[in-house]
Amino acid sequence: MGETVGNLIGLNDEVIHPAATLAVEAHNSPSKQFLVKKIKIRHDLSSVVVLAFSGSMLPEDWFGQPPFGETEIDTGKFPSLTSLNDGGDAVVNGSFLRRFNDVLDKLSHAKELKAAIEKKKQVVFAGYSSGGPIAILATLYFLENQTLSPRCLTFGSPLVGDRIFGHALRREGWSDYFTHFVMKYDIIPRIMLSPSSTEHKQILNYFKSKFDKKNINPAPPSGFYHTVMGNASSVASYEACHLMGCRNPSLDIIKSFIKLSPYRPSGTYVFCTGNGNLVVVKNPNAVLQILIHCAELGESNTAEVEKRSLDEHSAYLSELKECLGMQAVVSLDGGPATATLNDLGLSPQAMLCLQAAEEFENRRSRNLEKIRKYLEKIEVELQMLRKYKENAQISRLGYYDSFKLQNEDDDFHANVSRLELAGIWDEIKEMLKEFELPDDFENKPEIIDLGTEYRRLVEPLDIANFYRHSKDKETGAYVIGGGPRPKRYRFIQRWLEHREKKPFGSRSESLFWAGVEQLGIDIKKKKNLQEIKDRIRQLERNMIAWIDVDKSLDKDVLLEKTTFVKWWRDLPRECNSESERIEKLIGEKAAGV
Repeated sequence: MGETVGNLIGLNDEVIHPAATLAVEAHNSPSKQFLVKKIKIRHDLSSVVVLAFSGSMLPEDWFGQPPFGETEIDTGKFPSLTSLNDGGDAVVNGSFLRRFNDVLDKLSHAKELKAAIEKKKQVVFAGYSSGGPIAILATLYFLENQTLSPRCLTFGSPLVGDRIFGHALRREGWSDYFTHFVMKYDIIPRIMLSPSSTEHKQILNYFKSKFDKKNINPAPPSGFYHTVMGNASSVASYEACHLMGCRNPSLDIIKSFIKLSPYRPSGTYVFCTGNGNLVVVKNPNAVLQILIHCAELGESNTAEVEKRSLDEHSAYLSELKECLGMQAVVSLDGGPATATLNDLGLSPQAMLCLQAAEEFENRRSRNLEKIRKYLEKIEVELQMLRKYKENAQISRLGYYDSFKLQNEDDDFHANVSRLELAGIWDEIKEMLKEFELPDDFENKPEIIDLGTEYRRLVEPLDIANFYRHSKDKETGAYVIGGGPRPKRYRFIQRWLEHREKKPFGSRSESLFWAGVEQLGIDIKKKKNLQEIKDRIRQLERNMIAWIDVDKSLDKDVLLEKTTFVKWWRDLPRECNSESERIEKLIGEKAAGV
């Protein structure tokens, strides 16, 4: 026997079917928010604690505000679910998020969960149908809080979050904690790719009646399949165009008129082919294409496929029992397996889309190799600037002021290095904006450390150049009020703040000189005195912390001939509150302490 599905998803096979059984039971027990069961593992006598969440087929528990019911994630509970590039937060389904918030307090105090955490037991959050999104958000919540590392199993779950949501999971290294089982034609995992409509309500009302034991054989709805899958196909086609490198502006024009679903798959997907085989897929772009194309009508009878799309949503337990018994499992992450893809009924067009998804991942890997080759060049230029900074300290003028004056040949060479490095980091920034680097790139310690040194060493030179040429008169202050600060620095600063779990904007030591320059200008313009006093005192407090506490600001700012020392000593005493401490720091620097 080859690899089992448990091997591929990193979870014991003995857990999967019992978890699915509990998830179905919980879904059909709306009076209880979740059910708990301890599952014994035979081969090593260990146990796994499974918490399965109840579901709801009420339309308001699926779609809030039309057309897609999305809302920004609560970053107070989920601080990692944000983009480190442009500051946008992940988008999730608002109704699912509300239902999660309703259950969170009881979940956090569940004695079975507390005992599992205390005894370091494996915890699995599970959900069937609309219980799946609650399991996903619960798993994320505990991963964020680092109290445990739960696994998540869903069966026939609708989609929950957008592209940033999935990107954040992969960036944090959490994607493998989530496994989603999907039947070939089941309509529910595709339903969020289509806007809220009458057809959605028909589908949900059908399942509500079906799960209601008083109405065992409700009349199935009809005519919904073309609507749902037509909208889903538009999403798949749009994404496929981008995977294939199509940058036709008309695509974005069309998107501005036709609102596409924001929801995208994340985590590992296990597709049940319907003949006992299982297909495991981790590439999110490939998952999206399979999710749509394997459920295409083709030459099949519409009424038959519609019926099957409803029936399969209720067939997970029997299908999983057969599949787990056969263990005919294939992973697509090693490249397409033709026979298995034939089981999924993928068309030639679908195969091309899958190839594009695979090639996109290959391109991201090649881009990473390209960046690794740049690292040598970055190190050479940074070394030159380190030497330049040392020489500037010897002159007692300081790094910033030496560069701003541009009196020496070394200043010219430093400017060349500044421009060379800007080109490299701007290229990295553009790759990140287009998701053309691996998702974990921004979380790699060596990249964060290198970027931080670059920002602290080079941004002061950008600020010096900015104020040397009086660019503030054209564009406004370098940073205040969304000024023209280059985005490459914003991105890099966010990487460090995210790693240190600090608020965005808090690691602004490389902006020290921008604060000094702008205060000098505003004092001359005689702007609001109280506001200026407050800004001066904040700058002083920041400077002391950056120099004394985290050593992120070099003491060369305290050299006697620097712009800062001259400006600070000319300030009226009532404008600063840290004069004694700063004078001491200036004296220590002069004495070489």
